[in-house]
Amino acid sequence: MIEKNSSLKAFNSFSIDAHAHLLFHFQQLSELPQLLALIKKTRAANKPILVLGGGSNTLFCNDFSGLVIKVELMGITQSENNQDYLLEVAAGEDWHELVEDTVAQGIDGLENLALIPGVVGAAPVQNIGAYGVEFKDFCTSVDYIDLEEGTLKTLSNEGCLFAYRDSIFKGELKARALITSVSLKLPKQWQAHCRYGLLQGLDETESSVSAQQIFDSVCRIRSEKLPDPKVLGNAGSFFKNPIVSDNLSEQLLSHHPDMPHYPQHDGSVKLAAGWLIDQCGLKGKKIGGAAVHLQQALVLINEDGKATASDVIQLAWHVREQVLHKFAVLLEHEVRFIDAQGETNLLQVIENV
Repeated sequence: MIEKNSSLKAFNSFSIDAHAHLLFHFQQLSELPQLLALIKKTRAANKPILVLGGGSNTLFCNDFSGLVIKVELMGITQSENNQDYLLEVAAGEDWHELVEDTVAQGIDGLENLALIPGVVGAAPVQNIGAYGVEFKDFCTSVDYIDLEEGTLKTLSNEGCLFAYRDSIFKGELKARALITSVSLKLPKQWQAHCRYGLLQGLDETESSVSAQQIFDSVCRIRSEKLPDPKVLGNAGSFFKNPIVSDNLSEQLLSHHPDMPHYPQHDGSVKLAAGWLIDQCGLKGKKIGGAAVHLQQALVLINEDGKATASDVIQLAWHVREQVLHKFAVLLEHEVRFIDAQGETNLLQVIENV
């Protein structure tokens, strides 16, 4: 249950080799007293604490000097009423397997979120989303352990402060909350969502498209563009799709009329980070063992399995600077950078490379 100087290579989809001073496999809520005692001891030694799910959105920049809590809580409870299917899903469950199982049962709604890597507990942190659908659209509440107080708490959808790839778990509750489960509500009156990206070829009328068709299409599209982490180490989309002012968007469109752009409700415009990177001619760009994926410029890969964190960091910085120079758009990384003392950012780690 507790390991010392344990390798984290198998617990991050980049397959970057790093070690944790202590690794705790959190598999049952009954282990909470033991975990809290370990947390207290770690803090007394002035060491950092990291909650780790599937490691699909994580880059370990160095060995971690403190306690890594690997969340492996499992279990799904399912019920329904006249209007909705209700699911309570433990944080350690695989997200894609949840989507696949629900669609197979005729419980529709999550199909657009197929093949997003990681575990269920990470979904609310990032407010994961794809093809016009986000986690927040179905979440009713999130249960978590307050690591400061040692108590179990629940947040409503509104309390989670969901935004684009953001939530309270990346803000006020960052490093304080360990998510144990999420509650989802999937309406029986299902509505197809096919107006985004490559799904636009599907007809949204309920009579001609099914959730299974959307699921299959999403899986096919993502498989063609996104590398399997088991084959090529990666953390999925490395950068967020930037949101810019309408004025900047119009300026860019005057020079690049084919630029993908998606107007937002507040008047801002979301751009496609992958397209911006591709226009800089960066597909296939390599630094050490890290490379920009040839099929999807938004993905940085551990090409030969021997990339170091330094390789990935330098490549990410190069991509960021090239896009900034060409488009005056500053890309923000979606991937979490974990240094010896905890979460950091690209600006901080590049100084040490």
